[in-house]
Amino acid sequence: MAAVKACNILITGANRGLGLETVKQLTEDSCPKRHIFATCRDPDGPRSEALRELAKKHPSVITIIRLDANDPCSIKESAKEVGSLLGNNGLNLLVNNAGIVANGTIQTSSAEDMKNTFNTNVIGPLLIIKEYLPYLQTAAKASGTPGMSSNKAAVINISTLGGSMSTMPSLYKQFPVLPYCVSKAGFNMLTVLSAEELKADEILCMALHPGWVKTEMGGEKAPLEPKESVEGMLRVIGSLTEEQHGGFLDYTGKPIPW
Repeated sequence: MAAVKACNILITGANRGLGLETVKQLTEDSCPKRHIFATCRDPDGPRSEALRELAKKHPSVITIIRLDANDPCSIKESAKEVGSLLGNNGLNLLVNNAGIVANGTIQTSSAEDMKNTFNTNVIGPLLIIKEYLPYLQTAAKASGTPGMSSNKAAVINISTLGGSMSTMPSLYKQFPVLPYCVSKAGFNMLTVLSAEELKADEILCMALHPGWVKTEMGGEKAPLEPKESVEGMLRVIGSLTEEQHGGFLDYTGKPIPW
């Protein structure tokens, strides 16, 4: 069960995989006054059917919002829409989960692959943090409590071992996904520098690795079920303090080297 007590939560890429499982588990929690903004690229499309069904079961908790991490206009519009619904309490928790993977090596990766992964996995989260920052600042001020926590105001960037420069080389033959790894290394740097900027507002920011999970992205060979991964991540998110600000942890809470 989720240990997260945050009231207003926004999750990107919430229509499938880890994003959808996160929304599910957060709705099972008995936290009063919780509102989840579940965002995805195409809320009305066939790939969002499971999310729409979930929102029907929890209409007072889940609001589906269109947000395409590859489209700056969509990000800006989503922030306006969410802002109009948030009220005076602001946004407590922003989970940057949306991402894409592209296979390839130096010899096989195209410029298009590099651009697409960078746009979605780095520029998208950068613009999302930028557009939603005023609502996170509002939540941090409204809390009236010192220090940092995910219940007050936090940005959680769902990253990967693939973005770890010290870990990935030994795994590269098994996972030749150069465009993805390069973009996620950039995403990790974005996390570190965002943490530096957000420190003054007492907004917690860190990177979280969900493990190798059986999702559309992770594939069937992955050893971890989404339920187990998300249960672990929510436990970690719920226990975060300023000590983990700017850090990189996995779903069990174990630190990962950059």
